[in-house]
Amino acid sequence: MDNQIEIENYRIRKPEEWAGNIDDQELINRIQDSDFARQQNNEGKDFCYFLDKKYYTSNTENNEYVCMAYTLNEPANLERASVSDVVVEENEVYHIHRISVLRDGVLIDKIPDTKIKVLDSENHSSGGILSSNKKINITIKDLRLYDILIMEDSRVKPFTERDFLRKEFSKYVWVSPDNYWAYGSYKFTFINERSEKIAYKKTFFRDESGNVQEPEVHYLEKGEKFVFEETDYINPVDANREIFPFIDFATDNTWKELSNYIAPIYQEIFNNASLKDFAPNLIEKLDALQDLDEKIQFAIEYVQNNIYYIFNADEMNGHKPQEPAVTYDNKQGDCKAKSVLLKVILDYIGVEATIVLVNFHTDFYIKYYLPSLLTFNHAIVKINYKGEEFFIDATIRDEFGTLENRGFIYFMHYLEVKPDQELKQRKPYRYPYFCVDEKVDFRVQNTIGKLTLTTTYKGNRANAMRRYFKNTNRREVIDSWNNFLFYSLNYSGDRNGTDIRNIFKDAVIDIVSDDKKQNEFKIQYQSIIENPYYVDPKNNRFLMYFDRNLVKASARDYMHKDLPFWHNFDSEKYEINLYTDQKIDTEEKYTVQESSISNPYFDFKSRKKVIKNGATAYIEYSPLVNLEIPKDEFEKFRTDHHTVADSNFGLGIDIIEPGLMNMLKFNFKKRFK
Repeated sequence: MDNQIEIENYRIRKPEEWAGNIDDQELINRIQDSDFARQQNNEGKDFCYFLDKKYYTSNTENNEYVCMAYTLNEPANLERASVSDVVVEENEVYHIHRISVLRDGVLIDKIPDTKIKVLDSENHSSGGILSSNKKINITIKDLRLYDILIMEDSRVKPFTERDFLRKEFSKYVWVSPDNYWAYGSYKFTFINERSEKIAYKKTFFRDESGNVQEPEVHYLEKGEKFVFEETDYINPVDANREIFPFIDFATDNTWKELSNYIAPIYQEIFNNASLKDFAPNLIEKLDALQDLDEKIQFAIEYVQNNIYYIFNADEMNGHKPQEPAVTYDNKQGDCKAKSVLLKVILDYIGVEATIVLVNFHTDFYIKYYLPSLLTFNHAIVKINYKGEEFFIDATIRDEFGTLENRGFIYFMHYLEVKPDQELKQRKPYRYPYFCVDEKVDFRVQNTIGKLTLTTTYKGNRANAMRRYFKNTNRREVIDSWNNFLFYSLNYSGDRNGTDIRNIFKDAVIDIVSDDKKQNEFKIQYQSIIENPYYVDPKNNRFLMYFDRNLVKASARDYMHKDLPFWHNFDSEKYEINLYTDQKIDTEEKYTVQESSISNPYFDFKSRKKVIKNGATAYIEYSPLVNLEIPKDEFEKFRTDHHTVADSNFGLGIDIIEPGLMNMLKFNFKKRFK
């Protein structure tokens, strides 16, 4: 192929020498039917004759090359192939080496039939997210069902001065392919042309019995290659219950070496930062506050709410932290800039704080990865105060409360930006308060029920509810509560299809109080219900209130073999009062049933108080969170949640119908239960 076209974001050109050069005849020879290929076609699947993927890294660029040939037997795949998008980062170039089809044994060059447009990647630019990514739209005319499409391309990322981390360090994670596809030949090659040694770690590979093997770590010197190759290959992983095998490639370093590399970069910023010089007005406001807790709250909320968060994906792994004076003057910055400014303010008021690096999205995998600064994609602030550790994300808005009352961030692994640090793991956490504290009062007289819910939210729940009530139409809020209560009162069992607004009459919901220091948000819901009893098919009447939020379905249904269950439930407290002017069965099994569970990972207690016209249930759920449940302890954890679900998540009372015959019927039923 001789045509060479160069545009800023894409080029049509030959592949690099290290990628190899496949001529047309060799290409045709590699696209041969086999028993394996015919089996996939007979099952109605598309088939990839070969996939050759190469990743090349040097101290000046990263380059990812792919050559593949696959069938277009399925209309959906034909549609995706006809119009596709490739997103490239700033300064990244997409190279097209070949677009061809093999049709009836004839190889046809489709580049003349290809239209290429370069667009802004609008999916990545909005709401404080700035991206200079470009979307390369590729439209190939006249692709036909049963064509075999051959694509050969590469993505080249040359390093600029801003990419100082990428110049210094390499990181690449190869993940085994989607198990929909079958491959006649699958080959992945990693080529190290860096001056530094690269380590690679194979993780979650399995033996013939399907058991996960111990991770293996090997090394590549400059000029060496790693090759993974399979023929007649379908990835055997159980996608719903197993982690796909992956290989982590990273410049050979220890966590201590990496912390000693990054810490001086931040320290230089701190050494040159003087809050007195660039923020005298802010200091005046801080000094006017007498209480240190209030100063900390003011500092956090100032940075969170007054400094606009700009996330520039291309700069996260490249730029040094912005000077805090610039962040303060411009009133904007990325996570590093906002975190640095917050630490400088905390330093001024005498509170110990450090920057920490995290990656919330890949937190589970960090313990399996090789040490690398490129593992992290976010910076937050760690505060040591009154003997406790607190983590603050300076990029979040509309969070409130003194330090111990603020929202809790769930994650486990982090690297502190200080000299001589190892990767750290947070301790498990138990809430010192109830995230949800709710009192339910349902009282029925004659045929009218009055329902009142009074709920206090704290921490993350308070922040979330405050935002919800601020941003949501009040009618929509009431409908949401009505819908929840429709199921909690079991009306779904005897009046399904009824307009919920006709069941919950005169429903109102009000904000009772909003304490932004304690971070407590209190609301009250009230409604009238003209037909308050649930009636079963035998015309027995009941008052019922079961809060399904206490039933942790995700714990009861969890089946993954490799991922431990991540425990992040809120603490909850409920008082449920159901009272009527009718007699009730004070000895009914589920009415009087109580429960007490003491699991290593949660405590659950349900207590009852029953009188002749009603009952009260007191329920407390206190979990130990921010941890993974070990596999050998999970079944006990699951079983205890089944116990909660066995009528211990609410209260029900049975009505004894008036009249002599009904009383005789009740006594007979009671005697022969």
